[in-house]
Amino acid sequence: MKTNKLLKLLKQNGWYLYRHGGNHDIWTNEIYFVPIPRHPKIKENLAKSIIKKYRLIK
Repeated sequence: MKTNKLLKLLKQNGWYLYRHGGNHDIWTNEIYFVPIPRHPKIKENLAKSIIKKYRLIK
């Protein structure tokens, strides 16, 4: 999955960039903090795990 697609999904669900880490960006919704790798593509299993865990698709 492309990183931009996952970030767009996060933004649509009220998440925002909290800070830049060393190799990851930290995104939050004020309750959870999720590290997102700074790569053009994210492994499909990681993206699915984030979407499922934080219920990003309704």
